[in-house]
Amino acid sequence: MGEKEPDAMMELGKLHRERLEYLPRMPPLLRGAFNIRKGDITSAQQDAQEIRKLFPKLFGQPSIHIVQNRGDPVTVGEELKVGVVFAGGPAPGGHNVVCGLFDHLKERNIDSKVFGFLNGTSGLMSGTYIELSESSLARFRNQGGFHMLGSDRTKLETEADFERARKVAKELDLDGLVFIGGFDTNTNAMYAAENFKVHNVKTNVVSVPSTIDGDLRNEQLQTSIGFDTVTKVYAELIANLGYDAYSAKKSYHFCRLMGRHASHVALEVALQTRPNMCLLGEEVRRRMLTLAEITSEIADLICERAAVDKNYGVLVVPEGLIEFIPDVNDLLKELNELLAKGHNDRSTIVPELSESARATFSALPDSFGTQLLFERDPHGNVQLSRIEVERLLMETVKKELSERKARGAYKGSFSAIPHYFGYEGRCALPTNFDCNYGYALGHTAGALLESSNSGYAVSVSDLTSAPEKWECGGYPLTMMMSIERRKGASGAVVNRSLVNLDGIAFKVFKEQRVNWRLTEDYRTSGPIQHFDQMADTLNFTLQANIC
Repeated sequence: MGEKEPDAMMELGKLHRERLEYLPRMPPLLRGAFNIRKGDITSAQQDAQEIRKLFPKLFGQPSIHIVQNRGDPVTVGEELKVGVVFAGGPAPGGHNVVCGLFDHLKERNIDSKVFGFLNGTSGLMSGTYIELSESSLARFRNQGGFHMLGSDRTKLETEADFERARKVAKELDLDGLVFIGGFDTNTNAMYAAENFKVHNVKTNVVSVPSTIDGDLRNEQLQTSIGFDTVTKVYAELIANLGYDAYSAKKSYHFCRLMGRHASHVALEVALQTRPNMCLLGEEVRRRMLTLAEITSEIADLICERAAVDKNYGVLVVPEGLIEFIPDVNDLLKELNELLAKGHNDRSTIVPELSESARATFSALPDSFGTQLLFERDPHGNVQLSRIEVERLLMETVKKELSERKARGAYKGSFSAIPHYFGYEGRCALPTNFDCNYGYALGHTAGALLESSNSGYAVSVSDLTSAPEKWECGGYPLTMMMSIERRKGASGAVVNRSLVNLDGIAFKVFKEQRVNWRLTEDYRTSGPIQHFDQMADTLNFTLQANIC
């Protein structure tokens, strides 16, 4: 007799098993008889004429709203074949999008099929996929990560790329295709939708907002999957460091958080934890602060705390801070243009810089200058996620404090510890909010595809209400696009959302932060709660943005 195979479920931790059993909350109308109501014709908020030329087939579509059926004839859902793709970095709640999509299609018609493309957009182009089933989804419900299918940062860019995608869509006879990812993924989804229409491919394309950075939000999309979870993960870590600093009384913790293009994560974590200082890129840009001025302001804080015998504390910065510093940003723009033209050596790049850019470059520590030259992202730009801005500030502040000490203006001691919190949160067990939100987005994506809509971002709104009252629908991606320059050329991209310096969340932060400078009023939220009263607590910025 062969050995009995171990029960995989028995090998899981108790919390892991409990989360698999969680039943996401969602608007009941998605499971009942509903109608599709079309809104007004739309346009792009910026660069409308240029965007119309790029997407002539799909530009100007109406918004879509899923509403209660009020007595119209009820029909059985169509038998559909739908593909789904994860693209970009993982975000907690992404698996529930796939589960929601699968459940919606199967509940409407048991013969519908869902194909998961493996390892991101490259899997779509190569035709590498699996057909999803209830059993294959069972161990991924309410779980973090994108490992059900895998992901990558490949994009459909060349005509050969689109041709391969069209070929796969035709071979599988796909009625729909769902992209799950951030602003780049949503941009790619729009190009795919238009390309399929131009070539008379029946596959409709929709996208789901999924990025932990929180920068895929606008009037149509109130937040993205994963932001709620990761900010709570990072908040627990930052609060722990605050109490470590308060206990040991000997070091400053310089903490860098994810958020290359916007400071939403840093702002939310600051509101949750109350660090002694938090820099936001958007405010730095508005105030036109140079790197030297930022260094001076941090040094001022350290001197103030030293004056009351506090040589410790916590500082929080977003990873993309240097992109917002005017003199450094000017340098980055020139470097990106030179890199796009094929320059790849310090000896050929530096002489081509303007006088002011060369001065900024020369003022940087050598190691950071090297990073700016040779670390590039998939778009060919300087890879800011590799620039350790917390270490850069530690070096510039240390130098500034040494100079002040030599002048007799500083008598404290300075010891700093760098931290980068990013990957720790991307695959965490999703909060109840992200479980519910992802699941509702998946159901909504299925409803949009069933009604033959293409070129839409899936939208679930009224998110401060109970999930049963959320409103569902979709908005044309062209509404959210503008023209941006990349790799030395211009193209349409879905807009990133920056922190609104006139918004409620920032105003609360600005009002309260003065009280955090010299105190140890650190706030701890503790580990993410999945049960009982605190399990459904929403993050501060979501509540403020919807007020």
